[in-house]
Amino acid sequence: MMRYQQVQVDGLSVFYRAVGNQSKPVLLLLHGFPSASHYFRELMPLLAEDFYCIAPDMIGFGQSESPDRFEFTYSFESESQVIQRFLEVLGVDSYYLYVFDYGAPVGFRLALNHPEQIRGIISQNGNVYEEGLGAKWQDRIAYWANPTSEARATFSNAYAAATIKNQYLGGEKAGAISPDGYSLDIYYSQKIADYGEKQNDLILDYRTNVALYPKFQQYLRDYQPAVLAIWGKNDDSFIWAGAEAFKKDVPDATVVPIDAGHFALESHSTTIAEQIIHQFMKQ
Repeated sequence: MMRYQQVQVDGLSVFYRAVGNQSKPVLLLLHGFPSASHYFRELMPLLAEDFYCIAPDMIGFGQSESPDRFEFTYSFESESQVIQRFLEVLGVDSYYLYVFDYGAPVGFRLALNHPEQIRGIISQNGNVYEEGLGAKWQDRIAYWANPTSEARATFSNAYAAATIKNQYLGGEKAGAISPDGYSLDIYYSQKIADYGEKQNDLILDYRTNVALYPKFQQYLRDYQPAVLAIWGKNDDSFIWAGAEAFKKDVPDATVVPIDAGHFALESHSTTIAEQIIHQFMKQ
């Protein structure tokens, strides 16, 4: 049975969903933008027999607290620090890591700081290579080099309802995507106070992730974790080349293309679950 809970992490309320037997290996699932832990709602029950699955909402997302920008720094370093403390509060010190979109730089920061805790990595459109950045990132790279207020304002359309919906539908077959996921993301984007400015802070801070890519890659080379890069190959944000790049640093990495877009779990949760179980439990 899925459980839904809130836990206090250094004065911040963090929501998470969990399923499975706590005697099983922990699988930490980290969501991306503009979503939250509900992205894993179909996958987690499929893995509950083999893992104890834990999926938190990051700060400023979903049901977790969304403090004022002057009380919390909306950066990927801050998000990773909260997740590390979240794991400590829950008593988790060894886990498999599922990273998607924004979850990748958060998760790889955890791996850099505590490589001994990582049992394996599932990257589903969770990019850590420059060759994985699609064409749309060129505008963001230009913005990072000259972060004017006018340039910042141009990203406001990223939070529009139509944009969020199209992120889900892009690269997918007609009729393959339920409206549940994007409808909930649209709801949160309109409900959370000052949502656009908080997300703009994260867009600007994303440059720190790209700067860390070499360190993330060095971690992979040094520790050779078991890696499953399973990718919606029709994603135009984090493109297929980002999945293939894992083989450069972890030659034994398993790289699997899925005929899906960015939010591949929305159409292929069963396929992805089967691949995870095969990779980490059945070999």
